[in-house]
This record gives sequence, structure tokens and C-alpha cells, in this order.
Amino acid sequence: MTKAEVISAIADKTGVDKASVSSTLEAFFDTVKDTLAQGDAVYVRGFGSFVNKRRAAKKARNISAKTTVTVPAHSVPGFKPAKEFTEQVKTNVK
Repeated sequence: MTKAEVISAIADKTGVDKASVSSTLEAFFDTVKDTLAQGDAVYVRGFGSFVNKRRAAKKARNISAKTTVTVPAHSVPGFKPAKEFTEQVKTNVK
């Protein structure tokens, strides 16, 4: 399902016009990105948590140059689904 299809589905379910749904969805995405960039997490009860996952520094190989490079410690965004969400997917996916 694409973002356009999500917007269409929400508009159909709520009766709100697609432009309003689109701007609300974009605002949600921006809020999640800004919050994670600040180092905080976003918790949506019954859905899941958007969190920063810390990756430790590591050594990696550049195969073409045959050198070893150090990748510094960094954070990556992650999503942890809520138990209800996980259970719904487990029982409905075929």
C-alpha cells in the first residue's frame, strides 16, 4: 500500500477530504522525525513505539580498496510494534 492509497483509505473511512488527510499525515511524519532527531521516542498506545536504536562503533571492510574503515557509533530509527498490533498481524496474515 502506498502513501496515496493510505490517504485515500483514511479519507474514505473518516469522510474527511484527501487534502486534509494528507496534511495531517505529513504533520505526523514530520513530528515523528523531529522527535527522533531530538533523541526522544514516540509512543502510540495500541500501535507501537518509534525509537532510536544505538549502533556501536565497528570496523568495516572496503572490499574494492582493500582497506578497513571505522564506522562510528550512531543512532538509527526503529519501530517496535505493540503487542496488540503483533497479535492482529499474526492471526490475520495468510
